[in-house]
Amino acid sequence: MTSPTERRRRGRAARDRIPRSAHGRWIPAADRPDPLDVLARQAEDRLTDLNPIRYGRMADSPFAFLRGAAAVMAADLAAVPETGITVQLCGDAHLLNFGVYASPERALLFDVNDFDETYPGPFEWDVKRLAASVAVAARDNGHAEGRVRLAALTAAQGYARAMRRLAGFGELDVWYARIDVEDILPLVRKSRRKRVEATLDKARRRTSLQAFDKLTEQGEDGRRRIISDPPLLEPVPRDELRRVGKIFDDYRATLAEDRGILLDRFRMVDVARKVVGVGSVGTRCFVLLMEGRDERDPLFLQIKEAGRSVLEAHLPAARPDAEAPVVHGGHRVVTGQRLLQAASDIFLGWTTGPAGRHFYGRQLRDMKGSVEVAGMTPGDLRGYADLCGRALARAHARSGDRLAVAGYLGGSDTFAEAVADFAVLYADRTAADHAALLAAIDAGAVAARRGV
Repeated sequence: MTSPTERRRRGRAARDRIPRSAHGRWIPAADRPDPLDVLARQAEDRLTDLNPIRYGRMADSPFAFLRGAAAVMAADLAAVPETGITVQLCGDAHLLNFGVYASPERALLFDVNDFDETYPGPFEWDVKRLAASVAVAARDNGHAEGRVRLAALTAAQGYARAMRRLAGFGELDVWYARIDVEDILPLVRKSRRKRVEATLDKARRRTSLQAFDKLTEQGEDGRRRIISDPPLLEPVPRDELRRVGKIFDDYRATLAEDRGILLDRFRMVDVARKVVGVGSVGTRCFVLLMEGRDERDPLFLQIKEAGRSVLEAHLPAARPDAEAPVVHGGHRVVTGQRLLQAASDIFLGWTTGPAGRHFYGRQLRDMKGSVEVAGMTPGDLRGYADLCGRALARAHARSGDRLAVAGYLGGSDTFAEAVADFAVLYADRTAADHAALLAAIDAGAVAARRGV
């Protein structure tokens, strides 16, 4: 087994391949693919009637564009040298893909919470996407340029500090490490505490029972049915229910035995197609209303399509220490989530649907919540950026060689300063790409449905 000293030395050796300061120098490649072409290719395998909604949501702001353009940024990151220090990447580590959720023990945790693009790759790709999202959000909020860079720097510093600390932990200590919101609250300034507590209270109320009251109505047969709210929420036609039932049965087979027995105590009542997120719009996603003991004992499951990660075209098929690549998209998402999160949904599983499409399943709501980034003050944004950086480091430390990462980072802010420079440059690029999308919409070249 490689010694801790050798692992750190491997990280330091990566500086020969790409010095830490080099991360701050970024110029779009001369052969950079047109971002709109990248998005169009990604949309080819999606539900065509929903694509205008995706473009409409991305048109709302540069930050919304960044959220939907993970494939664009993946190509940009792949065009520059990388460290070769592999972790399980989130793959889409922007600010709004962090948040709170309930652990199986019903504690509220803060962590990465989106894994559609997860894939093994160089640790810095996630850090750069996080820092870039911070810079774009800061500009959207009207912050001064000096504060834009400072916010991005804070995210990278939070990551580096946490990784250095985790490098000193034992293996089990790293695996059990988590960010409990009860530990965060005492650190929040009094002026912000009420707002944070309100966010947490809202998350605690986001349960299947709350969704039941909000998303269902009484049907003509007296049973509760999912409300029809096209195009965002549409009941699945009766002739498609058998196919969804087959997807569900195969999904149930991937659950741990005890979770499967628990799920068997519920019966399927209704199914609807749901539009989710920004970058995910157009992927096939079903919401299943399940009933337990009685009508007031509901469970909402989400079965969502898992295509290829946007990173797959740019990275090796498997981690160096893996015996075989994980090729099933749903399995990829589930494995990545379990690697990265401190605790994961008890109903996390995967399945293959019609036409060989891959899906993964989880609860629709289990005390999930996120902050409102829009309108954050510079101080609040820096505090949140630091928290996200720390959460990302904890996730990477579980899935990769934290000593090698810490060895590469060293004890200075050289890497963090460079990432902050990159974030500002990429925020410039994102603003230009967003403007190009708006121009294409205005010219009629791209169909967009705004406000949905």
